[in-house]
Amino acid sequence: MSAAGPRSETKSGPLFAWLWRGYLRRHAWWLLLALAIMALEGSTLGFFSLMVQPMFDEVLVGGDTGALWRVGFIICGIFVLRGLAAMAHKVLLTRIAQNTAAELRADLLGHLMRLDSRFHQGRSPGELIERCQGDVAAINAVWATIITGVGRDLVALIWLFGVAISIDWRWTAVTLIAAPLLVFPSYLVQTRVRRVSRRARELASRMSTRLDEVFHGITPIKLNRLEGYQARRDAALVRKRVDAEVHTAAWQAAIPGLLDLMSGLGFLAVMLYGGSEIIAGEKTVGQFMAFFTAIGLAFDPLRRLGQLSGKWQTAAASIERIHALFAEKPTVLSPSRPETPPQGAPELRLEGVGFGYGGDLPVLRDVSFVAEAGKTTALVGASGAGKSTIFHVLTRLADPQSGQVLIGGVEARSLSLSDLRGLFSVVSQDAALFDETLRENILLGRDVPEHRLAEVLEAAHVADFLPQLDDGLDSPAGPRGSNLSGGQRQRVAIARALLRDTPILLLDEATSALDTKSEQIVQEALERLSKGRTTLVIAHRLSTVRAADKIVVLDRGRVDDEGRHDELLARGGLYADLYRMQFRTEDDISQAGEAR
Repeated sequence: MSAAGPRSETKSGPLFAWLWRGYLRRHAWWLLLALAIMALEGSTLGFFSLMVQPMFDEVLVGGDTGALWRVGFIICGIFVLRGLAAMAHKVLLTRIAQNTAAELRADLLGHLMRLDSRFHQGRSPGELIERCQGDVAAINAVWATIITGVGRDLVALIWLFGVAISIDWRWTAVTLIAAPLLVFPSYLVQTRVRRVSRRARELASRMSTRLDEVFHGITPIKLNRLEGYQARRDAALVRKRVDAEVHTAAWQAAIPGLLDLMSGLGFLAVMLYGGSEIIAGEKTVGQFMAFFTAIGLAFDPLRRLGQLSGKWQTAAASIERIHALFAEKPTVLSPSRPETPPQGAPELRLEGVGFGYGGDLPVLRDVSFVAEAGKTTALVGASGAGKSTIFHVLTRLADPQSGQVLIGGVEARSLSLSDLRGLFSVVSQDAALFDETLRENILLGRDVPEHRLAEVLEAAHVADFLPQLDDGLDSPAGPRGSNLSGGQRQRVAIARALLRDTPILLLDEATSALDTKSEQIVQEALERLSKGRTTLVIAHRLSTVRAADKIVVLDRGRVDDEGRHDELLARGGLYADLYRMQFRTEDDISQAGEAR
């Protein structure tokens, strides 16, 4: 997808060209067939207006019985053809519109998932959901109308004005006498529609963001009695959205209103001019009625085409927003010639790594340490010390601004993103479970033999709680795993990591939110998972990392100290201070000493 300039400078032409190249062109043959059928439907109005003259002159005035049957059957055939054509093109347009919307939504979601973490940190999930759902739906809602306007109404208009001109070009010119007066007002109205529609779509995004915050934070909302506060905030947004939608509808209706003004003036002019010619016997009643019918029928497609302009501006506002997302490009990319990933459990080495999220204060400052192959290295330190950021640069969720990350001696940026992330399994405090069955949450689409799955369930202690569930492994996990306890969610995440069977394991506060019993079970499962793997552990609870082969102490983005638990305590530095803060009572210190 080609990126355009800033949103405010994006014009309708480039937007349509982008949409055509990216999506509509895939359905070009279906679209051409639909347009041909719509053109046939549009032309029937012209044929009908042509038949009005013989209906009046030959049948009603002339009294020709033979003409009565001929004209009657032709008019009946015209309406039958019109009905069949209308049904056929609606089916085709629905197919095109729905497929186009599905492809656009799928491409947009795929593109958003490839963008960097920095992009997602600056945008709420609600906003992005509205872009994928609301904006795509807004385009889809008007797309069939736009194609219908071009394929049917424009053709009908050409035929009807052709009939009118063939009867008397002067009458036609008189009818359109007020048309030039509409050009400038129509331009102003279209500009206003685009602006108001953009505002409406932005408010829709804010509403989705607000709902996302409410439903994700429903527990603290209830505990803090914030229902009324949140309802008032949402109501204020709803009122603004209603105002924006009403303004959009009003401006959209302005163009057909201007057309009605032109129509009234045109009919008045042709009645005065053409009526005098009929009274003088220069034109027949049939000619006038055919002309009158053609012009009268022309105003319906003309009104729809007038509305089409406003609807296109509404759709263009959504296309602009989607186009702006496609213009975003990821900065963390795979190299053009990636190196082969290391085999086995590799050594992890950070050399002079510096990183910041764009603010003045760097998060990592000249960080250097080694996590030895096949051993467990713990990262400890106060909140904000940079522990999680190290995980980000290891997995290239973000690239460091200085220094390098080596995995088995290979620079991380030299590996393809797929190969690099295929080396890691991550178990974090917030186990990311999907609203699927436990089986699907563990397998994640992989085809695994039942005996291998049973081994994993046993090793991760998932098999311990499966008998408590009505459908066992096929029980739904619920939204974000809400049907499971914290310990159960962690064990499912560990089972998932065991199936991945990667050489590197990243543990991010994997047991900090668990009770003592659950922690013991999960800790045992993690110890099984760590065997034979290079393991990096983030922990605030220092009791969980005493047995680590190495502990790296971080302080404000720097490596303050490193060593084994006993060595760090003996040196009496930051680690010893953190340890004493957690085990400040004599009983705790005694128990910790016995554990050592």
